[in-house]
Amino acid sequence: MVWRPYVSFNIWSQFASSVGQEYWHCDMKRGFSRARKKESLVKALLQQDTIPQHIGLQAQKGIYEFHQNIQLLHQLDGVEIVAEKLKLDQEPIEVKQRVIKILTNYHQEPILCEKNIIKLSRGDEGIPEPILIQQGNYFFNLFVALDCIFIESDNVLHILDFKTGTSNFDRRQAFVYLLAATYMFPGQKAVASFYNLETSKWSEPITATDAQLKAIQSKLAQIAQEHQKELGRYKQNPSAFAEIFPANPGIPCRNCQFTSICKFHLLEVSA
Repeated sequence: MVWRPYVSFNIWSQFASSVGQEYWHCDMKRGFSRARKKESLVKALLQQDTIPQHIGLQAQKGIYEFHQNIQLLHQLDGVEIVAEKLKLDQEPIEVKQRVIKILTNYHQEPILCEKNIIKLSRGDEGIPEPILIQQGNYFFNLFVALDCIFIESDNVLHILDFKTGTSNFDRRQAFVYLLAATYMFPGQKAVASFYNLETSKWSEPITATDAQLKAIQSKLAQIAQEHQKELGRYKQNPSAFAEIFPANPGIPCRNCQFTSICKFHLLEVSA
């Protein structure tokens, strides 16, 4: 396999936060998760889901289980059966309570029940197959993990992303999905949307013009280049880690999985 520069929405979001969420952004987090991911301590932390990440994964598995046996959505004990499949009784109390609430919400309002679903992920399938993209003379791989795809009654492709928690929807993610759709389903009209499984809030359908998708593709090519440039700078000079990936101690530390190994977090606490 030919190695190529790569990018994903996750990498994009680590380069630049969404509008209004700048105070949560920390470049050093990207440094740990991208440049130092093979170090033993960092690798161990990356293998442990945070509570929000684990809730999102269990919720996704729960929706998948409902649609593997659609009858569960019509049974009074459907939620209990899925909770047992997910082994929620072995989970921390916060995870158990929030996922049970999600399952109950979905059991009461199964938004995909009558949909023509062509893809529904469990959320733990691993790294998806890359999409090869050419931007001028530059080639890069785009990695996109899609939660759900269904066909609307008017034959429009609908890409749906499940959310949990209270974070706002990021339209950039929808645009990346729509760009991916042009490669995965050429010529097919598509929309993208977000659905919060905890609040039962559904975003408006998001579309993109050809010009918008070209701009997104150009932006992703730029990020792929910058990503490789940063990784190269760190590889050549590991001692410059904090300069290449500057820390932003404070609010971003609250949900950061690297606080136990980040010296800037310790400095912020002792101040």
